Amino acid sequence: MKIAYFTHSLQSCWNHGNAHFLRGLLDELTMRGHAVEAFEPQGAWSLENLLRDHGDEGLAAWRKSYPRLSSSVYCEDADPAELAADADLVIVHEWNDPALIARLGSARKRGAGFRLLFHDTHHRAVSAPEEMRAFDLSGFDGVLAFGEALSEVYRGWGWGDRVWTWHEAADTRRFHPPAQEVEREGLVWIGNWGDDERSEELARFLLEPAQSVGLGLDIYGVRYPREALEMLERYGARYRGWAPNAQAPTIFARHLATVHVPRRYYAQTLPGIPTIRVFEALACGIPLVSAPWDDAEHLFRPGEDYLVARDGAEMARHLRALQEDPDLRRTLLASGLETIRRHHTCAHRADGLLNIADELGSHGDARMIA
Repeated sequence: MKIAYFTHSLQSCWNHGNAHFLRGLLDELTMRGHAVEAFEPQGAWSLENLLRDHGDEGLAAWRKSYPRLSSSVYCEDADPAELAADADLVIVHEWNDPALIARLGSARKRGAGFRLLFHDTHHRAVSAPEEMRAFDLSGFDGVLAFGEALSEVYRGWGWGDRVWTWHEAADTRRFHPPAQEVEREGLVWIGNWGDDERSEELARFLLEPAQSVGLGLDIYGVRYPREALEMLERYGARYRGWAPNAQAPTIFARHLATVHVPRRYYAQTLPGIPTIRVFEALACGIPLVSAPWDDAEHLFRPGEDYLVARDGAEMARHLRALQEDPDLRRTLLASGLETIRRHHTCAHRADGLLNIADELGSHGDARMIA
């Protein structure tokens, strides 16, 4: 089958978490013999910021880790339907220009041979519904939503059985425990500041507990304003800046534990949707403690795959226990890794996508590459 994916950027993971999952998924499909092509707009915001901060060297980790993948950059006046004309299945991520989405939908309504899916991996359907309702999806065959709570929103908008819950997952070809253990120490958090959606929670569930138990804390990410950096400094956290996502397994391997602090929309309005970092951290075999988060879809085994802290004091107790108890760390590591490998790899999501393609009848003549 030939699959075309329109993304904001495949090359850049700078404040662009969707690239993590997308790279693993497309690589998995390529390994299975499907013809896969990714398209991204010229001047993509994430890529422009990456190049501004790190130059072309900032792309080195992506190129080295995903040699089978590439991305075609199109200009503003390109016809997306022509770019994907020979595809069997076209998927469009929600972080795209509304005009591009409308043009693909119009081509589908005019009889384009591909099936067309919209992929939503954000909370804007509840945080900014007017923005999402402005997308013209009338020509789309269906929606891929990265959580059941988000699927319910689309069902309420009339999509019925044309919306599929399709979670993100770990790229276990690259995200896995280290081949050889090194001495681990301290706590790590990899995440972007951005938009003030969890600044209070980061202080309560990450910075304060780490300081209270005397665990060194390394912070990786982007979009940290001056006041955020000052807050990190007050708590003694070390800000390390941006790191390519491909380096995350190495970073995790150096630390005793990590923490999941969901953004408020995923903790309160869209329960059951973990961020990509939960999948990646558990796949890498690092013990994880989560701030309050309702695993409404039972993706994991709370208390076994990871620990849950109801408040800052409980977070501190969990971190102290992990610091002092290597058996606890090993038990969490093994349990979380088992759940990922059984249910939440990019191979599992590729299977799910191909099943949806079968349901849509989008295999066409099942074009394959050698």
